[in-house]
Amino acid sequence: MSRRKKFNENIQRFGRSLLLPIAVMAPVGMVLGISGALVQSYMIERLPFLGNPILNTILVSLRDIANIVFANIPLMFAMGVAYGMSRNQKGIAVFASVLSYLVLLTTMNVWLKVSGTLADAEDMANVGQAMVLGIQTLRLDALGGIISGLIAAAVADRFYDLELPLALAFFGGTRSVPIISMGLTMVVGIIIPFFWQFITNGLIKLSSILLNKPFGSFIFITMNRLLIPFGLHHVWNSMIRFTAAGGTYTIAGETVVGIMPALNKIIFELGPSHESWSLLPELTRFGSQNQMIMTMFALPAIGLAIYKTAFDENKKFVKGMVITMVLTAFLGNVTEPVEFSFLFIAPLLFLFHSVAMGIVSVILFLMNTAVGYIRGTVFDFIIFGLMYENTRWYNIILVGVPVFILYYIVFKWAIEKWNVPTPGRETDSFSHSRLLEERKYGEIAGIIVAALGGRENITHVDNCITRLRIDLLDNKKVDRDLLRESGTSGVFFPSSKHIHIVFGPHVEFIKNALDRELKGELESN
Repeated sequence: MSRRKKFNENIQRFGRSLLLPIAVMAPVGMVLGISGALVQSYMIERLPFLGNPILNTILVSLRDIANIVFANIPLMFAMGVAYGMSRNQKGIAVFASVLSYLVLLTTMNVWLKVSGTLADAEDMANVGQAMVLGIQTLRLDALGGIISGLIAAAVADRFYDLELPLALAFFGGTRSVPIISMGLTMVVGIIIPFFWQFITNGLIKLSSILLNKPFGSFIFITMNRLLIPFGLHHVWNSMIRFTAAGGTYTIAGETVVGIMPALNKIIFELGPSHESWSLLPELTRFGSQNQMIMTMFALPAIGLAIYKTAFDENKKFVKGMVITMVLTAFLGNVTEPVEFSFLFIAPLLFLFHSVAMGIVSVILFLMNTAVGYIRGTVFDFIIFGLMYENTRWYNIILVGVPVFILYYIVFKWAIEKWNVPTPGRETDSFSHSRLLEERKYGEIAGIIVAALGGRENITHVDNCITRLRIDLLDNKKVDRDLLRESGTSGVFFPSSKHIHIVFGPHVEFIKNALDRELKGELESN
């Protein structure tokens, strides 16, 4: 494998390794959103029973308990990246990442002391320092966790079977991983302070583009969609969410870096009555209010267009398929099943979709919309839109309805005009897709193995939220026609020996069945 292809595949794996901490933050954020809204003074005035001391104590306690997740975002990234990036001994990689992160914080603390640059408490924020886990250190935020996770994953893959002389054998194998990780992290912790200012300056320059009013969000959201096929949108999102590319804000006397920490501080701690609430439109224009337009209006319109243009004999099956795909987005914020139904067969439509979502973000910002958090489901609309004051939640509907009409007209016209083979417009598309409907994951796994050239042609299997990601020895052995019989909604090669197979919310169950099939453990159905 060439270095370039290997680099591309590692970047893709890195992107999906960011999903684990983000997946944890999403539901915890909903809990924080609900509890945070219900303890606001204006909510208690409207619903006096919320002022009951016992209920109020429960809600405040729930908010404080959930908030521990957001107080330790870098640590979550350390563990998530270590788990996602390591191919061998994921457990020991995660263990090593935690130790690596602690060593990184302490090493930079030692460097600050030795160099005489350890700031006083009142000046820490002004010089990029902060107290993290009780250690005064450089404020790397999520990037510090990512660095530790990458170190631990690399060491785990390289040294998990390290053999040492007999006298030192106890420290070999997996035991060597945390030891070596800590040693390497000390070196990195000494080097980072010399380059940190250059990195920060680069991110600040990028932020001047992305934070441009009003067109920065257009660039960000459009790129977010265009990176979907390559699985790199998570890297792009995390950059503005957790680094200086997302801006540096002083909120209630505290300096925070990135969109997410700013949203956490304002929504979950300060609330609508605080003056900082006026910052929300600047922050939410990169967040879920745009996703809400997509999941609640744009994707349902696409689904309706697909159903209406399907051949009559296929409409019965397409109806169930479209409803499932649309509800997956509407309720779960998983958009790929709908998007991948047309992405590769009609790239111009996907380009239209990406640009349209960018334009939507600008319109919502100009309307001073302040709705949302990370995810864009109907539940998030209710929690972060309807339950909080001063969000202008009605803008979602005012913009969403015209978007629904526009998308339906454009997609229906384009599918019929160019005879786009969307689901239901190919006579042989659905003979085996019922395997997914009936959850026959074992049969699906068998089809996948056969279609990819057999067990001997498969070197590694992984998955993200919606797709299998499989490394192959020889891509010429792939039988696309047979692979379609598994019920996949999309197949593509991001590199010559790496294939993505889209299954939507079924993917984790299929991956488990595929693992068993490759091990020869799967019994025939």
